[in-house]
Amino acid sequence: MNWEEAIKQFNDFIKLERGLAENSILAYIRDVSKLKEYAEMVGWKKTPLEVNTNDIQNFLTYIFKLGMTTNSQARILSGVKAFYKYLHYEELIKKDPTELIEAPKTGRKIPDTLSIEEINRLVEAIDLESSEGLRNVAIIETLYSSGLRVSELIDLKITNIYEDLGFLKIHGKGNKERLVPIGKSALSAIKIYMEESRPFLKIKPGNENIVFLNRRGAQLTRVMIFTIIKRLADSIQLKKKISPHTFRHSFATHLIEGGADLRAVQEMLGHESITTTEIYTHLDKDYLRQVIHEYHPRS
Repeated sequence: MNWEEAIKQFNDFIKLERGLAENSILAYIRDVSKLKEYAEMVGWKKTPLEVNTNDIQNFLTYIFKLGMTTNSQARILSGVKAFYKYLHYEELIKKDPTELIEAPKTGRKIPDTLSIEEINRLVEAIDLESSEGLRNVAIIETLYSSGLRVSELIDLKITNIYEDLGFLKIHGKGNKERLVPIGKSALSAIKIYMEESRPFLKIKPGNENIVFLNRRGAQLTRVMIFTIIKRLADSIQLKKKISPHTFRHSFATHLIEGGADLRAVQEMLGHESITTTEIYTHLDKDYLRQVIHEYHPRS
């Protein structure tokens, strides 16, 4: 029995035998589909009936490293557990590989993830009358829209923004290049900053192609980005401890919870595969753009 057949039969079972609501059925199938995507991505030659406990643990480690919240990890595990409980109930497998796997402990250290409402509040708290206001809106929108690392944000170049295509060209860790979709809200914020704020700066030589500059016309530092975000969080009395990386985690979590393909999120984050085979799946840029438009809250 292959993955498609097993998931279809599981879908029929929870619909007919358990009488679950449509939203609950969709959530279960979405969770199991994440495991299927992971199996395809890392090159498992196994059917779902051959998966073992170690395989499930590796999958959970993967979604943990993508930056998913503990609650999201636990929910996905719940769906996978239901799937294997069904296979065991139908005597399609002799042993349930998820039986001894516990839900992730809340002590696992992942930075807080922001809700859509909190991101909106942060953006709305920016003083657009200040000289840096338009720039700071563009910074927050870009971090959240594309899941960039802070180093990638401060190094972003004007010539690497492809507005007509809706992509940024990013040089990530190890100087590895990737194309990342960027949403309309972020593109609009960058355009406004570029037209209404940046032209009034006296740009220091060597910084002409850098997007985000300080008031002296020089490239921003990592510390300055941290400071901007901390001040914004304080201004709305946000209790969470956040950093630029919080927006990266929020980007990944919101996409995955919305149903985006794990491989697409991995590609956009610029993650190398965490498997021993180090498989890195390259996806078509049109598909990545589609993922952003379909699943990102501010696309």
